[in-house]
Amino acid sequence: MHVSDLHLGYSQYGLEVRRQDFDNVFAELVDRVVELRPDFLVITGDLFHQPRPSNVTLEGAIRSFRRLKDANIPVLTVDGSHDSAPNTITGTILSPLDSAGLIYHLPRHSGACWRKQDCCYVYGIPNFHTRHRTQEGLPKFMLENPPTPDRDVYNIFALHGAVDLPGVKPPYIEAELTPDMLPSGFNYYAAGHIHERCSVKFKDGCLFYSGCTETVSYDEARYPKGFSYVQVDENGESNVEQMELSLPRQFIILDENDFSGMSPDKVTESVIQMIKDVDADDAILVPVIKGTLPAETSRTELDIAQICAAGEKALLVHPIVLLHESAILDEVTRNIFEDNLKDLQTKSYEYFMQIFSERYSKDEADRLAKSSLALIEPLTRKQDDKVRQIIEEAL
Repeated sequence: MHVSDLHLGYSQYGLEVRRQDFDNVFAELVDRVVELRPDFLVITGDLFHQPRPSNVTLEGAIRSFRRLKDANIPVLTVDGSHDSAPNTITGTILSPLDSAGLIYHLPRHSGACWRKQDCCYVYGIPNFHTRHRTQEGLPKFMLENPPTPDRDVYNIFALHGAVDLPGVKPPYIEAELTPDMLPSGFNYYAAGHIHERCSVKFKDGCLFYSGCTETVSYDEARYPKGFSYVQVDENGESNVEQMELSLPRQFIILDENDFSGMSPDKVTESVIQMIKDVDADDAILVPVIKGTLPAETSRTELDIAQICAAGEKALLVHPIVLLHESAILDEVTRNIFEDNLKDLQTKSYEYFMQIFSERYSKDEADRLAKSSLALIEPLTRKQDDKVRQIIEEAL
């Protein structure tokens, strides 16, 4: 079995119930593993949402891994961009789990590999976070731990990162890996990081992204959530079955309407009606409010509190406001130029918080908003080293 991007510990929208959702899905996954009894499970990164998960998240993960250990099902892992920190001091939480005998973290072991008798060879690489660091670190890692696929067995290469191939890399994700960075000789390239399932022919085999197991960002809500179940016959031919999980939280995305030309009051009224029309028990409703407002009106005139309260059955209503304003009001212009730079920074911070809050928790959005503000001065002064430092710290 191949699974990826579980993001355990993610308190999406600052809700404890969402953190529990990710744990519940992992528990369901473990149930399916025990039921199907594969020879082993491969987790290709982002097991956790943070490199230092909370105690309650870690305890739940340990409990689930103990079930797999008791069932004699090995768990092989590589680290992802979330569950390993971009510094050598913090490292990855997967290392102590490996030391406890709950998982087998491939990059930590001699040869970065695991073998099952005379039928399977699995090799795994660490995540280096950026394309630049991958270009520097991966060749060195593979020189120290050379991959040695065996023609007489089924060979698996485990990785976490976007490979720069047509049909694989979404436009908003940087491809950390080029095809030439990865060795030939493998039947199945088990990949993580891209949350949408996909598979392509690659070198001597196929590259598979199993997708995510819960909705990490609202724009991924339509993706199937589950894992890959791989059966290999005695001739080395594989059949990959995509299996879905039943427990991921229901998201209802309302993004078909364009509110151009409508007054903020009318937009508020229309969005509230949209929400009432689809309201569902314990769902997360995400109205995407887009279009261009009439002149001399502002996004701030929307009644967000009323919109959020419109879902009586839903767990949460989380509006995404993408409205454009037709023109900058004279009053706003005077505020910008008469108040002072601090006022402009405040407005910028509020804007960044609005953007980042769509995808991240409040604390994470605050950190990214402040990092974005810190970039403005070194960018205008062309201080490349300072820009790189801020971005790496943010990552």
